[in-house]
Amino acid sequence: MEFIDQKIQRYAELHTESESDSLARINRDTQANVMMPRMLSGHMQGRILAAFSSMIRPKAVLEIGTYTGYSAVCFAEGLAEGGQVITFDINVDLEEKGRSFFQESAYRNAIEYRIGFSLDVIPQLEHTFDLVFIDADKANYINYYNLTLPKVRKGGFIIADNVLWSGKILNDKKDKDTLALNNFNKLVHNDQRVQNVLFPIRDGLMVLKKK
Repeated sequence: MEFIDQKIQRYAELHTESESDSLARINRDTQANVMMPRMLSGHMQGRILAAFSSMIRPKAVLEIGTYTGYSAVCFAEGLAEGGQVITFDINVDLEEKGRSFFQESAYRNAIEYRIGFSLDVIPQLEHTFDLVFIDADKANYINYYNLTLPKVRKGGFIIADNVLWSGKILNDKKDKDTLALNNFNKLVHNDQRVQNVLFPIRDGLMVLKKK
């Protein structure tokens, strides 16, 4: 996931707003006790997601892929008054931990945490979303995009994580997940319904605005 000089990365982190105590607690616990802690958004990306949310001021956020809840809390920071983050994941093993972290945060009443398979849950949602965050299984990114775009308001945003996939996106021979991400990047780049920017931040953030 590292794309820039580590000294530059560290300098940027030192000159970026610190994590809140609740986010730092999620970060520490995930690093120490959860498999594949690199899946956590972490300090720098978390501040970026919180900044996007603060600029958009969403009333309704949909997050596909909760993991341990770090990014959901970041999005909740920027909610408009009375806003809500709906986040869901298929991993029941992390449910208790995620719910505990949400209850300990200042946004416990603004985050709705659901367990379920995203492709089954999304069609049941009747909300109109201001912001969608896609950070789940890579093979279904296109499916998640196709299901959520109609539920995003005009002028709303979709953010997809991991679109550079540790640089493997440039490999001539791509594995299944890398190929899926490459196809997703091509699809959204050529979709006239959205404007897109691919930010080479951490593992790559594709940011889309619905026209």
